[in-house]
Amino acid sequence: MNSTQNGGRPLVLGIESSCDETGVGIVRGTQLLTNTVSSSMEEHVRFGGVIPEIASRAHLDAFVPTLREALAEAGVTLDEIDAIAVTSGPGLAGALMVGVCAAKALAVATGKPLYAINHLVAHVGVGLLRTDDGGPQEIGPQGNTLPDNLGALLVSGGHTEILRIRNITGDVELLGSTIDDAAGEAYDKVARLLGLGYPGGPAIDRLARAGNAKAIRFPRGLSQPKYMGTADEPGPHRYDWSFSGLKTAVARCVEQFEARGEPVPVADVAAAFQEAVVDIITSKAVLACRENGITELLLGGGVAANSRLRQLTEQRCSAAGIRLTVPPLALCTDNGAMVAALGAQLVMAGIAPSGIAFAPDSSMPVTTVSA
Repeated sequence: MNSTQNGGRPLVLGIESSCDETGVGIVRGTQLLTNTVSSSMEEHVRFGGVIPEIASRAHLDAFVPTLREALAEAGVTLDEIDAIAVTSGPGLAGALMVGVCAAKALAVATGKPLYAINHLVAHVGVGLLRTDDGGPQEIGPQGNTLPDNLGALLVSGGHTEILRIRNITGDVELLGSTIDDAAGEAYDKVARLLGLGYPGGPAIDRLARAGNAKAIRFPRGLSQPKYMGTADEPGPHRYDWSFSGLKTAVARCVEQFEARGEPVPVADVAAAFQEAVVDIITSKAVLACRENGITELLLGGGVAANSRLRQLTEQRCSAAGIRLTVPPLALCTDNGAMVAALGAQLVMAGIAPSGIAFAPDSSMPVTTVSA
């Protein structure tokens, strides 16, 4: 489907419901028209994490109002939409089901083609978007296309991955990922240990600024030679991460202070923990880029809001000659605009729609761009 009613720049509506954000975004080609998000995070705070059933019910309540708000803000009608895109996975099964069912209903009611989108690849596609005022947010000097030699470092509550993007619509390679906790998940668990509440990322980031990151040395998972190997003979986890041991080390540290009857130096623990996370993430990401010819890197996902991660990634990319792009914060966290952005790329590439027979896939691999 290359022809559209919008002069070759498809008007695409994107729907995101993989976790606790109900997102509806609308793009025209690579131009962002609206990015409307309703979050249920406040409903999960007292539980210290996302409760899937609560998230699913919140999506049901929020979808129609969010859709109406997005259409109104973009100044378009459903009739004018060329295609609908929806997150098909990965994510929480029940939450995905709500978004997918809503998208299928819209597709059937309007007769519009429907694209089932990979949530993680959408985080990369968002780097192509421009704002309404024409201000560039895209990666690289090419404007409306992704550059060659592109990588993506995605760091969120559910994922920590380094990708190589040869073609955003059909050739995405997973170079490395976490083998247990995602970085954001580790932040939440450590925040709970330190009595900082949920969500843990912003709380630890703020507190760490008052702490001494060198006061305690926490382990960097999978950094030993047996896991790393060499460039010529890579080890089994050269570009992978592990954060479960780090979380345990923080717990043991807190227990030791308490056993001695000493106050826990919460700011120092937070700073040292954060440094361990961002140190190993950035060092392995830059290593993967250097050894795979990647010269442009997109940093995305909710943890991209972390000030120390942004700072250290910028420093290490600059030293390695890698150009770093970080989309605006509202486009780093889960949103419908990123889904619409990838959907528009699929439309413009002439890729056939998914139809309505697909099922959401909570463990959809990153190599599958569209179902």
